[in-house]
Amino acid sequence: MASAAQPAAVAVPSGPASGAAPGTAPGGVRPPARRKRSVPAWAWALPPVAALGLVFLYPLVLVALQSLAPDSGGHSLAPYREVFQEASFRKALWNTVWIAVSSTAGCMLLGFVLALVIAFVPFPGGRLLSRFIDIFLAFPSFLITLALLFLYGTVGMANGAWTDLTGAASGPVDFLRTPWGVLLAEITYFTPFVMRPLLAAFSQVDTAQLEVASSLGARAPRIVRQVILPEALPSLAAGGSLVLVLCLNEFGIVLFTGAKGVTTLPMLVYSKAILDGDYPGACVVAVVAVALSVTLYALYRAVLARTAGGARRAGA
Repeated sequence: MASAAQPAAVAVPSGPASGAAPGTAPGGVRPPARRKRSVPAWAWALPPVAALGLVFLYPLVLVALQSLAPDSGGHSLAPYREVFQEASFRKALWNTVWIAVSSTAGCMLLGFVLALVIAFVPFPGGRLLSRFIDIFLAFPSFLITLALLFLYGTVGMANGAWTDLTGAASGPVDFLRTPWGVLLAEITYFTPFVMRPLLAAFSQVDTAQLEVASSLGARAPRIVRQVILPEALPSLAAGGSLVLVLCLNEFGIVLFTGAKGVTTLPMLVYSKAILDGDYPGACVVAVVAVALSVTLYALYRAVLARTAGGARRAGA
């Protein structure tokens, strides 16, 4: 009796004829995919950081190093001691601080009132005036000072009208050459920098809230204090912060008014570097001006942030 035939061995085809997917190892196991090499995230930050350091930080470092390099050679704090002992430096520091703070306060008050009128009091030409504010931001500061000189200068229109009427040799208006003239010029020039963000904030105020408050008997001052002001505080803080920093470093207005005895830190830097040739002293004053700007800006923002937070909680 014949035995059962053994089954024939079946050969497993290999290669492309096997029908396996390309790149598949024998046995149907796909090898692990190779990871593509990618540029680290920190590498993308190197070009902008390098450009920032070259354009902004490197000049500041040079000024700081020069402030530590007296004319006698070497590096020491002697230039700082010499500058801090000068009465002119202390006077310039005081003038810079009080003019900047006073100008900022005046710009915030005047800017808030004017922006409030433009945004909520309809009158002919309101939109045109709002557009003009955008254009005004591009004007140079000396242009405003020059216009004030034409109006209130020694031979300006106001004094000219007075001498024509009275026959006097000179007019009574002579405040532009005083600190008050500098203050007026800075408030006139920098107020639109506060109005612009305020107008943007006022455009987002829900008019339905104003109508409801008015229908409930709230008068205009209360509506402004409890409804509009809390919404405007962040924008008011932003505009005021910008104006404070700009006023601390303003040079053109002080120079063009020709105010006698009004020397600010930027004017002192110019005097020491250009007129006296005292470059270490000028760098010392510049370092102090930068430190003052950063410190007052940080303090101002911290105080206004706390004020804005309290106003929001009170409004809620």
